[in-house]
Amino acid sequence: MALVYAACGLAAGYPDKPIRLIVPYAAGGSTDTTARLIAKGLAQQLGQSVVVENRAGAGGMIGQDLVAKAPADGYTLLFSAAGPLAVTPHAYAKVPYDPIRAFTPITLIAKAPLLLVANPKLGIDSVQELIAAARKSPGKITYASFGTGSAAHLAGELFKSVAGVDMVHVPYKGSAPGLVDVIGGQVNVMFDVLVSALPQVQAGKLKALAITLGQRSQLVPDVPTMQEAGVRGFEAGTWFGLLGPADMPPEIVARLSKATDQVLSEPALQKELVAQGAEIAGGSAEDFRKFFLSEYDKWGQVAKSAGIKAG
Repeated sequence: MALVYAACGLAAGYPDKPIRLIVPYAAGGSTDTTARLIAKGLAQQLGQSVVVENRAGAGGMIGQDLVAKAPADGYTLLFSAAGPLAVTPHAYAKVPYDPIRAFTPITLIAKAPLLLVANPKLGIDSVQELIAAARKSPGKITYASFGTGSAAHLAGELFKSVAGVDMVHVPYKGSAPGLVDVIGGQVNVMFDVLVSALPQVQAGKLKALAITLGQRSQLVPDVPTMQEAGVRGFEAGTWFGLLGPADMPPEIVARLSKATDQVLSEPALQKELVAQGAEIAGGSAEDFRKFFLSEYDKWGQVAKSAGIKAG
C-alpha cells in the first residue's frame, strides 16, 4: 500500500520529484507508524511529496533488497529498524544483498527499549529473582519473542549470556500472541516492545522487571534499567533509521540528514515519539554509520554464539 504526503512549497534542485520511502514491514506497526511521521515532516522540509510504501516479507529483506538495488539518486529511501538491518542478516543463510555495503546511512531516527515482563503468578518480582530461578532450574524458565532472529530473541540470548543462565526460547509470529501466552502462563517471561507490553502491565496482567536500554523510560519511570537491576554489560532494544542505496552523493545525504534533524526537533513530533516509548536520536550520517556498524557486529556475535537460524 502507499500513502502520499503533500509537499509544501516548491522544490529547488534536489528533490524535484516525489521520494519513495520503503518500509520493510506491513502497515500499522511501530516502524511503519514512525516512518509516516517522519515522511510527513520531510515533505514539509524538502518541498516535495513523500510516498510511503510497505514491502514486507522475509524478515524485512524484501523491502531492503528493493532499496539496495535502486538508483542512488535520493529518490528511493529506506526507513528500517534494528531487526532487518542488524539482526536478521545474521539469522538467514542467504541475504540477497551485502548488509553493510548495500546502504548509505543518513540519520538515526530514534531508539526504543524493550521491556522484560513476567507472568505475575510466576512469583518473580525482579531481574535478580529471575536469574536465581533460572540458575536453580536450568532450562525450565521459558521466554517468548516476536520471532526467531528478532530483536527480542537476540535480547533474550544476550541476557542468557551476560547473566549466565539457561532459558528456553519460544518464538511467536508477532508480539500479541506471545504476550497472550505469557499472560496465560504458557510462557514465563518476554522481551517485548515497550508500548506493546505497557497496557498489560498497567492492567496488572504482567509484571515489568526491567527496561533494556541505558536509561529509564518516561513511560515507566519506576522500572529499573538492566544495569540498575545488576546485569552489567547488557543493553538491547530496537531503533529506527533512514538510509538510501549505496554510493549516494554526499550533498544529497547531507541535505536529507539536515532535513531529518529539523523534523526531529519539532515538539509535536517529539511528543508523539516519546508517547511510543522512543528516545529521539538524530545526528550526522557518519554518527549513524558508526552506530549501525557497532550494532551489526554486536548482534552478529550474539547470533553466532546462540546458533540462531531463521531460514
